[in-house]
Amino acid sequence: MEEETEDVKIRELLAKIRQEAYDLHVYLGTGLLEKVYENGLCHRLKQAGLKVEVQQPLKVYDSDGFCLGEYFADLVVEDKVIVELKAVKCIASEHYAQILNYIKITGAPAGLLINFGSYKFEVRTVIPHSNEENGRVENGRVENSRVENSCVENSRVEV
Repeated sequence: MEEETEDVKIRELLAKIRQEAYDLHVYLGTGLLEKVYENGLCHRLKQAGLKVEVQQPLKVYDSDGFCLGEYFADLVVEDKVIVELKAVKCIASEHYAQILNYIKITGAPAGLLINFGSYKFEVRTVIPHSNEENGRVENGRVENSRVENSCVENSRVEV
């Protein structure tokens, strides 16, 4: 029951982030640098009362604890949702891989891949599947999301 409640909270948080991103896309349009959209979405989410971390470092470790490298998540919202922003013509498979890897690294329950570069608003919700034997995320479910007049059709893609 508690897991269902947490799932509902995550879904509500995802919906709030998607709506703020859509509103920002309508307001700014396309053609700006990714950093402008990052700053704008961060500002709007904070105005909505959400905790937002910008360019959150994500470290990757080897099995012996040695740090292999560091990535930076564009936004981390409420310590639960990784938001990866793009300002490209269309979302590519490497963008899906990027957000899925960020979720694996952090153990976050969900992520959003948002593209401001297309004339039609694009957002993908990424929810990890875990392997209960070793507790690791092995793949994820990507959901295409529709927000108001978004062009994206509802479907699911296995990554």
